[in-house]
This record gives sequence, C-alpha cells and structure tokens, in this order.
Amino acid sequence: MITTLIDVETVHDHLGDRSWVVVDCRFDLADPAAGEAAYQAGHIPGALYAHLDRDLSGPPLTDAGRHPLPSPAAMTRLFGRLGIAAGVQVVVYDGGSGAIASRLWWMLRFMGHDAVAVLDGGWPAWLAAGFPVRDGVETRPQALFTGEPRREWLVVIDEVSEARLLIDAREGARYRGEVEPLDARAGHIPGAVNYPYALNLGEDGRFLPAERIREQLAQVLGEVPVKDAVFYCGSGVSACLNLLAAAHAGLGSGRLYVGSWSEWSRDPARPAIP
Repeated sequence: MITTLIDVETVHDHLGDRSWVVVDCRFDLADPAAGEAAYQAGHIPGALYAHLDRDLSGPPLTDAGRHPLPSPAAMTRLFGRLGIAAGVQVVVYDGGSGAIASRLWWMLRFMGHDAVAVLDGGWPAWLAAGFPVRDGVETRPQALFTGEPRREWLVVIDEVSEARLLIDAREGARYRGEVEPLDARAGHIPGAVNYPYALNLGEDGRFLPAERIREQLAQVLGEVPVKDAVFYCGSGVSACLNLLAAAHAGLGSGRLYVGSWSEWSRDPARPAIP
C-alpha cells in the first residue's frame, strides 16, 4: 500500500493492473473547463477524470467556502463510480504541483481509504519520462466503496478558534493581505502562521526530500504536533498539499478547515489580519 507520493516509473509498471485506479484531477481556476479538455486530449492510459467543481466539491454542508466538501454519501458515490473499493491502490495526479490531486488524496483518506498516493511531479513528470498517453474518455466498472468519515480530521468554522495552531497555505502576499484576487477580504485568520504550499516543492515541481520538509515544518509547528494543527488555504484545496507533505515527512495527519479563507472572509463579524 502506497499512501503519500508515488513516482512515474512505479505507475508505469502498473498500467493495466485492475487493482489500481488512476485519477486525473487537472484543473484551472481561471478556466474550469480546461482541465477536463486537457484530459480528453491526453492522459495516463486508463486514467479517469475528477473535476474539482463537480466531483471534489459539493453543496455547502460542513462549510460554505468556494469548494465545499461533498457529503459522505456524495463521496461514496464518486469513489464507487471511479472503481475504488477496498484493496484498490489509487493514484491521483494533476497538472503539476499536486495541489488539486491532494484534495482527492485527502478526501479518500478522510473516508477511510488509505491506499492513495499523489503522483510526484504530476502530468509534466509523466510526459518528461516519455511514457504513453491516451486520448478520449475512459470508464471503469462501478465498485462498492465502503468507508466512514474521520470526523476528527475535519474542522468547521466555529471550531477554528479552538485550534492550537493555524497554518495558512497561501502565498505570502495573500496571507499578509497585500493582494486578494479571489475572496471577499484580504488578510488572514488571527493567530495563523504562514507556510505556503509551494515550499514543499523543488524547482522541478517535485516534492523535496522528506527530511527537508520535516525540518521546514518543524520550524512552523514548534511544540505543536501535526495532529493538533489546523491547515487552511483559500478554499480547502492547496492546504491538502501541506497535509500530504506532513504525512510524507512522517509527521502524521493534521486537520483541515475546508471552508478556509473563502468562508471566513465572507462573514464581516469574523476578525481578519491585517
């Protein structure tokens, strides 16, 4: 069972393995149709597609951010449609950083399916390796997904103030309130520290060695164990990459505030810094 990162060579070696499911999560916030079009034009052979807005988000239930978490029932249906059942190894990838793929990685683990890994380097790494691609739309027989949510991993807006440590995954300029291209207000949740998700990645777009990430996160966490830290971002997506990095570094599983800044900033009664 592979649970954090996986390299392109290992995925290539398992092409055609029916006990493996590959899911393409490419998505562009500026053009929501672009990722699916790119998938149809070329993808890892056998890969299915999951759309951030349609599949990895749902109507507001636990949160009201830009990408609300789907209900457990909706996630169960999605995973079944993707052919995911007990004993299946899942590989998820996106157009590069892994931020979108990490959202699906977190959702599967949240629902109790630990055998899921993010492709290190994503689609560019697959292309760079010269491995085969396939166009069109792929399907897979429906599976029976069974799983229950790990509610302790999820933080809702009224629980944010109870966190021992808040970690904001957005780039520094947004955290500091210098710019805000997407949400209602600029700034960050009071008390939050900044650890941009891109700090986990090297210049080649792949994850840094686990020891390096562990050292970086240790400076942010201080005396707080990862399990007591709450991670957030703009809409509960890129924060999942920080959660993946923490797991990859051997630090364990943190908690996610899915509503993130997009939910918090909409309520004028919630304080913000600056």
